[in-house]
Amino acid sequence: MFRYILKRILSLIPVLFVVSCVIFLVVYMIPGGPATALLGLEATPDQINELNAKLGFDRPFLVQYADWFSNVLHGDWGESYFLHQTVTSAIAEYFLPTLSLAVFAQVIALALAIPLGILAAYHRGTTLDLTCVTVSLLGSALPGFLLSMFLMLFFGVYLQWFPVAGYAGIADGLGEHLRYLFLPALSLGIVQAAYLTRMTRSSLLEMLYKNYIQTARAKGLKEKKVVMKYALKNGAPVILTAIGQSFGSLITGTIVTETLFNIPGLGMLTLTSINRRDVFVIQGVVLFVTLLYVLVNLVVDILYGFTDPRLRPGRR
Repeated sequence: MFRYILKRILSLIPVLFVVSCVIFLVVYMIPGGPATALLGLEATPDQINELNAKLGFDRPFLVQYADWFSNVLHGDWGESYFLHQTVTSAIAEYFLPTLSLAVFAQVIALALAIPLGILAAYHRGTTLDLTCVTVSLLGSALPGFLLSMFLMLFFGVYLQWFPVAGYAGIADGLGEHLRYLFLPALSLGIVQAAYLTRMTRSSLLEMLYKNYIQTARAKGLKEKKVVMKYALKNGAPVILTAIGQSFGSLITGTIVTETLFNIPGLGMLTLTSINRRDVFVIQGVVLFVTLLYVLVNLVVDILYGFTDPRLRPGRR
């Protein structure tokens, strides 16, 4: 088990190195730059070149990358030219709304997906199964921004149950905090629930045709007990992996939703930084969310090792 965990951790090193190269290259190739954004459209080429030289953006690509990567390894992720604060402090400030939104959306997704997936597998081949599969496919096909707008119009404008935009921190009260996050979390949760429903159903159906399941049925056990006790337990590793991927997607894919609902999270920070050409913030946020995604999948892999009987301690 220890060797399995160590192998997974070591495999992350080349991945993160390649990701850092891609992040820096993409930002480096963005037209314009911080000098243009800082000086404005009326700045002359000489003024822009002078400021670029002052900021160090006139140096060769490899030199800039080596300098940035070395600073990142030492904990210095740069400083925002517009926020007048370090990149790490900006990320810390904007991360909490994104994390709250992702956790709330994941809870909604699980509350919808796990029961629907179990019901679809338990009643396989019936109208209920077909309905669950059809609804999950529609949920995956529906664009997130369109679903968000529909929820805003129905629950926010027509029923006026929830605010259509804005954000209330936990300091304003947990109820108010969740009230402002409900619509964006529901929008994200429905999309993720569609994916998790299909994964839960397919995992259970695969387990239901295993030999030990047939043996349990032959012993006279009720179908409900077979599905809930044996199939769900042994299908847990696949479902757990899907949940980890889902949560990673929620962390990294909230730009559109945060923009629509005016939530001051990492998605909003990324969008405004792109518009301002605030390169260090862009690189820092993308690297941070990549690290989070990788860490979430690492935790899932470790938990997979504990839930999969083939990888449990004491087994080879």
